[in-house]
Order: sequence, then structure tokens, then C-alpha cells
Amino acid sequence: MLLCNDIRAQKANKATWVGFIYNLILTALKLLAGILGRSGAMIADAIHSLSDFITDIVVLVSFSITRKPIDKNHDYGHGKFETLATALIGTSLLAVGVGILWSGGKNIYLSLSGQIIGEPGWVALGAAILSIVVKEGLYRYTAKIGKEINSQAVVANAWHHRSDAFSSIGAMAGIGGAIFLGEKWRILDPIASVIVSIFILKTAFQIALGSFKELLEESLDEETESKIIELIQSTDGVFEPHNLRTRKIGNQIAVNVHIRVEETLNVAQAHDISTVIEKKIRAQYGEDSFIDVHIEPFFQNR
Repeated sequence: MLLCNDIRAQKANKATWVGFIYNLILTALKLLAGILGRSGAMIADAIHSLSDFITDIVVLVSFSITRKPIDKNHDYGHGKFETLATALIGTSLLAVGVGILWSGGKNIYLSLSGQIIGEPGWVALGAAILSIVVKEGLYRYTAKIGKEINSQAVVANAWHHRSDAFSSIGAMAGIGGAIFLGEKWRILDPIASVIVSIFILKTAFQIALGSFKELLEESLDEETESKIIELIQSTDGVFEPHNLRTRKIGNQIAVNVHIRVEETLNVAQAHDISTVIEKKIRAQYGEDSFIDVHIEPFFQNR
């Protein structure tokens, strides 16, 4: 029977390989269309698509590591490699967004300075439309798998697909405007790319910030910690849960907490109470959760 991490890795790898193959074909088509259609926007869009290969490789490598079991050098497993992959994807998205913003701003300046932007061909417009359809489809497929297996890295990679679709929307607007509206409207291309870059940067920032917080061992949110305390307090025989410490390890959580129990209980009875707490938390947050319950005596008459 396959382990949970093996199933997650298989699904993540399948979604990533699907994206990798489509990216390979689509990038080649867009580059060819940009050259034949004399479209700088489409060539830039094709180069943007190349960044997807990097994130696909990052996800494939990270899941080949996270599926490994706990070993003597990794007492808490390899889940942080998935978090690191998410951080790398978010960072690459930031770089892509900044690049598109810079390129678009530069072309707007040149256009306003009197430089004429060349007219693109119909093949470039067709490639932009095809890219939007394919990349949006890849986003929806990859995001669905990412949410199903609770993987930040796969969801982040899905957003990389959507960023490519946004980039193609900008290219389509610029190419279409240049074809249908005439020479003076060719500035629409860089304007659209600047608008798209803002959306990309916003998404990239959210992805990168969340993963960096996790790498820096930030605690779980207050709502989750409050629910964990409620689960503990609802256990018979538990008094004054305190010193709660939490963090995320990939798609898993780690919980350390101190509880007090009646001083008259023996070791076995106190252990049974801690076991009930562990089962409650795992039932709510996953069987692979790391839980450590420290027991202290409760003196009612003191």
C-alpha cells in the first residue's frame, strides 16, 4: 500500500509533467510565431514561458525529496523542501513580474518619445489567444491537484501558469490593438504588459511571503491555535493547557504543548490522556502531524 507522501508526490509529479510538456510545445510555438509575426511582445511572452520550466523542475525535484521517510538526519521529515520550492517559485514569479514591468515601462517611454513600434502579424495574435486558453486550462488543472493534495508548491506553480496567461493577455491586447486600431495605438501593448505585471507581482508576493514565514518558523495563525487549545480543553482530565508552540512543516503541522493532570494519576493514566489529545489533533489536522504533549501535575489544594 502506498504511503500518503507517495500518493501526494505521484499526483504532484503528474500535474507538473503535464504542465512541462505543454510548456515545451507552447513556448516553441510562441517563439516561432513571434519571429514570423514580427512581434516583440510575443517573443517576450515566449521568453516569459521559459520561466515555467524552472518552476516545473523545482517542483519535480522537491517532491522527489519530500516523499522520503523520516531518517536520522531529518527527524521531522522532508516537508521543508516543499516550502523551499514554494519560496523559489514565488521569487521567480517576482523576478518575472519585475522584468515585464521594466520592459513595458521602457517601451511606453520609447513610444512617447516618438519611436514607432512595429506592426505585428496575425500569426502572433493567434499564438497569444492559444496561449491564454492553454495556460488558463493548465492553471485550473494544476490548482485543483494542488488543493486536493494540500501542496503550496503545486498551487504556486499553478499561479505561474496563470501569470503566463496574464502575460499573453497583455500581448494579445497589444498585438490586437496594433493590428485593428492603427499605428498610434501600438502603445497598448506595453501599457497592457505593465498592468499585467502588477497582478503577477501581487500574486508572487503573497506566495513568497507565506513560504518565507514558514521557513522562518512562524507560528500557526491565532484561529488555528485557539482551535487546538479548545480540542485540548475538551479532553477529560486536562487542566490549564499552556506553553503552546506550533509551526508548519510542508503540508504538516507540529504542536508542542504543556498540560496539567491530577497529581494522583499514575504514569499510564497520564499517558492515556496525552494519547487522546494526540488523536484529536491528528483527526483534525492530519495523521502525519507532529505532536508533543508535556505532562505536569495539577495540585488542587495549592
